[in-house]
Amino acid sequence: MAVHLGSVPIKLGVLSESDHMSVASINLFVALLCACIVIGHLLEENRWMNESITALLIGLGTGVIILLTTKGKSSHLRVFSEELFFIYLLPPIIFNAGFQVKKKRFFRNFMTIMLFGAVGTLISFIIISLGAIGIIKKMDIGVLEIGDYLAVGAIFSATDSVCTLQVLSQDETPLLYSLVFGEGVVNDATSIVLFNAIQNFDLGNIDAVTVLKFVANFFSLFFTSTFLGAFAGLFSAYIIKKLYFGRHSTDREVAIMILMAYLSYMLAELLDLSGILTVFFCGIVMSHYTWHNVTESSRVTTTHAFATSSFIAEIFLFLYVGMDALDIEKWKVASNSPGKSVAVSSILLGMVLIGRAAFVFPLSFLSNLSKKSPNEKITFKQQVVIWWAGLMRGAVSIALAYNKFARPGHTQLRGNAIMITSTITVVLFNTVVFGLMTKPLIRFLLPPCANHRSRDLSMSSEPPSAKSFLSPLLGNGQGSELETGQNVQRPTSLRMLLTAPSRSVHHYWRLTCFRLHLVELLEGQKIFFNPPKVILDDIVAFDKK
Repeated sequence: MAVHLGSVPIKLGVLSESDHMSVASINLFVALLCACIVIGHLLEENRWMNESITALLIGLGTGVIILLTTKGKSSHLRVFSEELFFIYLLPPIIFNAGFQVKKKRFFRNFMTIMLFGAVGTLISFIIISLGAIGIIKKMDIGVLEIGDYLAVGAIFSATDSVCTLQVLSQDETPLLYSLVFGEGVVNDATSIVLFNAIQNFDLGNIDAVTVLKFVANFFSLFFTSTFLGAFAGLFSAYIIKKLYFGRHSTDREVAIMILMAYLSYMLAELLDLSGILTVFFCGIVMSHYTWHNVTESSRVTTTHAFATSSFIAEIFLFLYVGMDALDIEKWKVASNSPGKSVAVSSILLGMVLIGRAAFVFPLSFLSNLSKKSPNEKITFKQQVVIWWAGLMRGAVSIALAYNKFARPGHTQLRGNAIMITSTITVVLFNTVVFGLMTKPLIRFLLPPCANHRSRDLSMSSEPPSAKSFLSPLLGNGQGSELETGQNVQRPTSLRMLLTAPSRSVHHYWRLTCFRLHLVELLEGQKIFFNPPKVILDDIVAFDKK
């Protein structure tokens, strides 16, 4: 069968040569993803390996095979694209992080997370940038401008704590997990904002006013992006609640959640905001409101769908980074100065170590000064784990480096080639070497304790069903109850749920959630104008607290 478009016949089902290569590459990636999952499962109990390192090593091995097959012409079938990373792969990872986060711990440690993720990233950026300008610039590696060295500071300030988070447990080490996880998300957003600002920064007119404008722009960007994400989450909850898609089809509920989340990310990118922050807070709000307005089957479906898409995206990223690391075009130019390439990689690695330590330990000390309870303070062993967790560099660093130094034709320039190969070297070394040592280090510093699990089960984030619609606001959550199978009894009085929280971000989060859901409670009981006195007393008491 043939279809005629003008005078050109096109046979249906017959692929052109380029289409055939695309299908072949897709088949290869799908097969490798399956291999990563199977091998990662078999190595689950291994004290050294984790799925990130497994995918990276499989990617490296595949790159070697392709390199030999093509006789040194290429190590991959597809060219790495930062657009693929930022538009398709990063959103599901960040959204699922917000959707699955245990909100009580996250907001209780919000100020410390912001201290590490924003202020700490700025400190690391300054140290790495100054090191690059003071040392690498004097090595005569090629023609690089001051903006390139500042971009290097932003690139290597982006951490990748996936290896550490795969080892840490939210139940056994809730404080540490929330700090490492929260810092990682805010850190990525801060690094990308810094990188984008440098791209449009007028380096010829730097003064105090310019710096203040940059800081004001950063905070404005942060709060605007956060508001957009929260609004998208609330809007999706309102639509699903009012239209009640579940009475006809749960597929519509799942689809509207997925599309609204992705729409918030793309809208943020369109408005030059931080898509990472937007989709992260969209995930938090959706898990707190939208998730409770869908049917039971949709809850199970969305939870596993978001987790699965995030898992596949992470494995794909590490797989591709490993495969693309052997791209011959980049290494040919850099191989003319192998000594300088190794020296640059070593200097960057040293700056990463110093920049990380320069803010983790001092900021942990400052954070501990504001903590009254010893259980809320960050111990020295935990500080070491936090420092270690941020040493790994991953897909964000690779994507930013490609954006700056590996544009079409740019790797033919000696300076750009050395910087891109050095970035790949540091990412591979940190992920493989430091990643292999992550499990033993954490087990040595923080041995598992069964007591933690029973004590911290109450720190999970979502309820098991709609019957306990008040409990997610002020108490227990989804994770632990789904695992233990416990049913939360509905209290006889709201007063039982009202504790005296500290004046923190978590306090205002609870206050807002309580007031919004109280409206739903009153509507559901048909007591719009004459609520029982006990409820009014509880509201007054809560406001006084």
